[in-house]
Amino acid sequence: MDDTLSPEACRSRYTERLTAERLEIIADGRGTDADRKPVTLDQQAVGRLSRMDALQGQAMAKAMQGRRDGRVKAIDAALDRLAGEDFGWCDDCGAFIGVKRLDLDPTVQRCVSCAR
Repeated sequence: MDDTLSPEACRSRYTERLTAERLEIIADGRGTDADRKPVTLDQQAVGRLSRMDALQGQAMAKAMQGRRDGRVKAIDAALDRLAGEDFGWCDDCGAFIGVKRLDLDPTVQRCVSCAR
């Protein structure tokens, strides 16, 4: 396989994939809205250990949402680069990143050499 792609080939190869991943991540985040809501302090209904478990669950759900938000931002940036024909070129050295690396993660912005 050729290790370079034309801008048209990049758009057709990665736009649909990135858009589908973005929609899936957003849907996953909506499914955990209740987990991120504030934990109420009600000593009668919830014991101290149960409240600690609820707070830990809330913290984990918030951290996971933060990772989701970061991935959506990376996908949005990759989609912007696809639209502007900057997709696939290393931000540091300007070389083509490579199809194999882009296939692993189309949001990468650096070639293997510069990523080290």
